[in-house]
Amino acid sequence: MPRLFTALEIPRDAALSLSLLRGGLPGARWIDVENYHLTLRFIGDVEGHVADEIADALDRVRRPSFPLTLSGVGQFGGRKPHSIWAGVKVSPDLAALQAEIERICQRLGLPADPRKFTPHVTLARLKNASPDAVARYLAMRGNFAAMPFKVGRFVLMSSKESVGGGPYIIEEAWPLGAADGHAAGPAAGKADALGSMR
Repeated sequence: MPRLFTALEIPRDAALSLSLLRGGLPGARWIDVENYHLTLRFIGDVEGHVADEIADALDRVRRPSFPLTLSGVGQFGGRKPHSIWAGVKVSPDLAALQAEIERICQRLGLPADPRKFTPHVTLARLKNASPDAVARYLAMRGNFAAMPFKVGRFVLMSSKESVGGGPYIIEEAWPLGAADGHAAGPAAGKADALGSMR
């Protein structure tokens, strides 16, 4: 059973900007550029019928498209850093979309995510990277900022358990539209896509 999560895709231009942050940190295993994404809600390993229920509920999300800007870099793990990430400028639209997806997941019986939502794009997983080297890396790249991009949809992704994350597969996508909701329905083939995961 694949692991499921909802996410935003990172468009090519922004991904290329992120790729310039690669390198210069011993002990870092850099994420492949095509696997960059911003996780909205980790769902985990669920049965097929639960995946269908989640997809059906997400189909009812009506949110506007919005601009997003990647900005800054940081690390998770404190004194034992385990990952490097690029941050996101504050976005009320992003926060509202994530909060709605969280409510949907909880209504369907999934436990609340214990972690506070911290929007980010993981750039590298760290193994035995020294805190001093991580601090130097972050200091040299702290002024990172990419050009804003428009978020036009959110997706349900799956991943197989692997070293370093990925490859990720888009199982379903839902458009974000004008202020009155989205203009078009989701892509056809949801049942087929989710059916292939069972």
